[in-house]
Amino acid sequence: MKIIVATRNPGKLREIRLGLEGLAVELLSLADFPAAPEVEEDGDSFAANAVKKARALCADTGIPALADDSGLEVDALQGAPGIRSARFAGEGATDAENNAKLLSLLHGVRPEKRTARFRCVIALAWPDGRVDTVEGIVEGRILEVPRGDQGFGYDPLFYSSELNASFAEVVTEVKLRASHRGKALARIRQILQFDVKRPEGSGT
Repeated sequence: MKIIVATRNPGKLREIRLGLEGLAVELLSLADFPAAPEVEEDGDSFAANAVKKARALCADTGIPALADDSGLEVDALQGAPGIRSARFAGEGATDAENNAKLLSLLHGVRPEKRTARFRCVIALAWPDGRVDTVEGIVEGRILEVPRGDQGFGYDPLFYSSELNASFAEVVTEVKLRASHRGKALARIRQILQFDVKRPEGSGT
């Protein structure tokens, strides 16, 4: 079975490949479909954005499409940056710019008040119209200075008590054991393990 992953983020794609490693599926990416449409992430939730991207890509290519929408929710910022995590510092913002804005807004906030969570929703759209959605959440806190050079996004600032490290201080394989995306991918694995065995064209 072929599945196209709706991302151009190499770090995210690598995590998805690792999370689904060993399944009888061939993962493609947007690099394999340069004419695929750009989908505006204008939904009001991670789930809405993930479903929109997956459905659009599946309709365009005719093969199952997997889309992930995820972000950081900081309690001291009333859940921001949330669905705007990738563009927190503006459209086209770099990871460094987004991290710098986050640290600026949290300046002076005590460690015990810097609680946060990563949330990930993965949607898997099928040519027959079905869409499966799963969610993964991990709790943590925002560090006062970045730590580590692994990962991407807010990983250098997100401290996981389970790992006793920031997400950027551990290799991807270790991060996936505790991360929001790793938890969501584990649930997608269960769905795919059933579907790759289901006869083509059979119902749900």
